[in-house]
This record gives sequence, structure tokens and C-alpha cells, in this order.
Amino acid sequence: MSAPQQEIRFQKEIADFEAKDKRRPQPRGIILFTGSSIFRFWTSLERDMYPLPVLNRAFGGARTWEVLHYMDRIVLPYKPKTIAYYCGSNDINFGASTEDIFRCFKKFADRAHEVLPKTNIFFVSIIKAPQKKDVWDAIDTANDKIKTYCNPAAGLGFIDVNPSFFTSQNHSRGELYMDDGLHFKPEAYREMARIVKPVLERSWQEAKDGTAEE
Repeated sequence: MSAPQQEIRFQKEIADFEAKDKRRPQPRGIILFTGSSIFRFWTSLERDMYPLPVLNRAFGGARTWEVLHYMDRIVLPYKPKTIAYYCGSNDINFGASTEDIFRCFKKFADRAHEVLPKTNIFFVSIIKAPQKKDVWDAIDTANDKIKTYCNPAAGLGFIDVNPSFFTSQNHSRGELYMDDGLHFKPEAYREMARIVKPVLERSWQEAKDGTAEE
């Protein structure tokens, strides 16, 4: 899958995924997590999502065009029944516009549904982390664009996890973040799982109840 005219990094990380798969082939038809480091560092993912069958293929400081570029190698081969996608905040750091983020995610979703038309794809909202306070408006705009796109569309959904990371007075819960104000402590992942897991459970049940193997 081609990506915009941008630098593409992380070739080694992608090759490592492929080498691991050769040594230990992964099951098909699972729930695939892909995107950037918020997912990559979710080391308790299998435990937090149990008994759902999940596979984590997030990498580095990925940007949306890199996830798009590598999806034929680390997303589509697993024929996932459901995809959880987290990416976009790194794009903003690199100067990408909210329209760029939306466009890359739409291309990702279009490509996935071209190959796997019955797969559900969920965009997990870009986190408004304390370290990114100066760009919260851009994050809100990107999230709103993608939410508007996903909500009426078949096979697409938007999962807003940001409420878990703010108090009722709309103050950021800084205690959930590492010292960098960006990455999560374990409790933050438990908070995110409380929102994400029920959505994926419903999607997984729909896949089991209905559709034939792609």
C-alpha cells in the first residue's frame, strides 16, 4: 500500500514482526491492534482483553502514513475480524494537518474493507496527553473529523477514551502518565480497557454469530 510522500521509518521493527511470525505463526481471524506507541507499550493487552483473541502489531512512534504503508505486511495477512487503530498524535508533532490524519485513516479503512469487507475497524481517539497540551485543539479537530466519518459508516466505529483521562472538572489526570506526560502507567491502560473492551466484545460476538470466514 502506497503512502503520502513522507519519510517511512521502522523497517527493522516490521521485519522483526515478520521474523517472529515465521518462527511462530499467528492465528488468523483475531482482533488486531495497530498504530503507535500508546498501543505498542500496552504490555498487559492480552490480560486486559482476556478472553478475546488479540494480537498487537503497533510499532514505535508510528504516524498514520506509516501504518498505511505497512498494513499489507502487518495487518491484512492476519485477516482480522476486528481492528483497533490508534495513531495520529505523532503526525501532529511532525506538522501534519488534521486533514492529513483523516485522509490516511480513511485510506487505511478503505484498503482494509477492500480485502476484508466484513471486518470492523475502530479508531481509538487520539489522547489529549499533558505533554501535548499546546496541540489539544488540533487533537480535538482530528478526533471530530474521524468520529463524524466513522459513526454512520458500516464497519467503522469511533471509541472515545479521553473521558477516562480527565476529572469531572475537566482536569487532566496527570497521575496516569509517565514522567514524560505522554506515555501511560499501568493504571491508564486499565482505564482504557474499561472503555475499549466492551466495544470489542460486541464486535467479536457479532463476528462469531454471523459472518463466514473471509
